[in-house]
Amino acid sequence: MGMKDQFQEKSEQFQQQAKEKMQQAREQGSQQRGKQRDRDEETERLQREEQDRFDQDYDA
Repeated sequence: MGMKDQFQEKSEQFQQQAKEKMQQAREQGSQQRGKQRDRDEETERLQREEQDRFDQDYDA
């Protein structure tokens, strides 16, 4: 195996590692967005409930 082949192989390894890391980062970002969406929905629900209680206090 010549030096050129060694460099080519090493380059391909680095490219593969970079692709894997990008995929992992993409998946983590997707998971974080999903968690943020869940928190946003929970916050919105709690705000609606609080507003409903507030409105009931003044309706009575």
